[in-house]
Amino acid sequence: MSRTTSAGTGARVQPLKAARPTRADRTQPPGARSFLSLADVTPEELDACLAEAARLKQARAAGRRRVETPLSGRHVALLFDKPSLRTRVTFEVAVRELGGEPIHVPSDVALGGRESAADVARNLERWVDAVVIRTFAQQVLEEFASAAPRLRVVNALTDEEHPCQAVADLLTLQERLGTLTGRTIAYVGDGNNVATSLAQAAVMSGMHVHLASPEGYALPDRVQAQGARLSRHGATLRLFTDAKVAVKGACAVYTDVWTSMGQEHESRRRERAFAGYQVNEALMARAEPGALFMHCLPAHRGEEVSAGVLDGPTSVVFDQAENRLHAQKAILSMLFA
Repeated sequence: MSRTTSAGTGARVQPLKAARPTRADRTQPPGARSFLSLADVTPEELDACLAEAARLKQARAAGRRRVETPLSGRHVALLFDKPSLRTRVTFEVAVRELGGEPIHVPSDVALGGRESAADVARNLERWVDAVVIRTFAQQVLEEFASAAPRLRVVNALTDEEHPCQAVADLLTLQERLGTLTGRTIAYVGDGNNVATSLAQAAVMSGMHVHLASPEGYALPDRVQAQGARLSRHGATLRLFTDAKVAVKGACAVYTDVWTSMGQEHESRRRERAFAGYQVNEALMARAEPGALFMHCLPAHRGEEVSAGVLDGPTSVVFDQAENRLHAQKAILSMLFA
C-alpha cells in the first residue's frame, strides 16, 4: 500500500508563539506559549529551534553550560505519569543549566488521581512558571494547558505524540547528513506517538517520509492529513505494508518498540503482527549505503531490531539520546524568550 500527501508552507516566526489549535476540541487560551504538538509549530519555528539547539550544544561542548539563563528565578514542575530515564534526566539538567529550579511532583498526585488535571493546573499556575508533562492521553495535556493560561506547558510524551524526541531526531540527522531537504527517512513499525511526531517534523524539514506498518497499525488518519499542511519543498508522506519497499532509497531507518507503555496486554498479539518488521542487517542493506539507524530507546535487541544493527557503526541511537538535552534546552529557551 502507498499513499502520498504533499504541500508547502512558510512564515518566519521566532520565538515560539502561542500554540495554534488544530482540532475542533482544542481550547488553548490566547497568549499561552506552550509546546504541545509539532502540528502547532511552523516550519520556520522548528528551524529556529534546531539552530538554537545546535548553538547550545556547541557551547556546552566548549564548557559553557550556562550561556544564557532564561529560567533564572523560575520554577519548572515535572509531572510524570510514565516511567522515564532520558526524558526525566535531560529535562532536569536542561532546567538547571538554563538557570531554573526543577520541582518533582509525585506521580500519585500529578494528573487526574486525587483531583482533576484542570485543578492541578490551576494550583500549579499560582506557584511555578512552566510544567513538563509525560502522561497517557493527549487530551489530558490539552485540558491542563487550557486550564492554566499563564503556564508554559511542554509535552514530554503522550500516547499520541512525542515532539521533544522528534526535535532531537532532526538535530541528529542534521549533524550527520547536513541538508535534509529531498532526503528520505523510513520508519518501520507501529504508527505510534514517535512515528507521528517524526513524520510531522520530517516533512516540515523537507524530508520524504516512508512508514511501513502491518495492517491495523498504520499512522493515524489525522496525521496523514496533517502531512499536506505541514510539508515543505514537496516533501511527501507515504504509507507501506512492505518494509523492504519502504526502506529503499532511505538515508535513515527508524524503529521503535512493538509494544509501548500501557499496551502490555497486547504484547503477544503485537509480536505476531510485527514478526516481519524487524530492522536487521538484511533490511538495512536495502536502504542507501551507510544509512543511519535510529531508535528512541529503550530498545529490545532481537525483537524490533537486531543487536548487530543497534550496536553497529551506523547506529546513532545514543546521539539521539544526548540530543534530547540540547533540543529541550532550546524549546524551554524559546518559550521564555
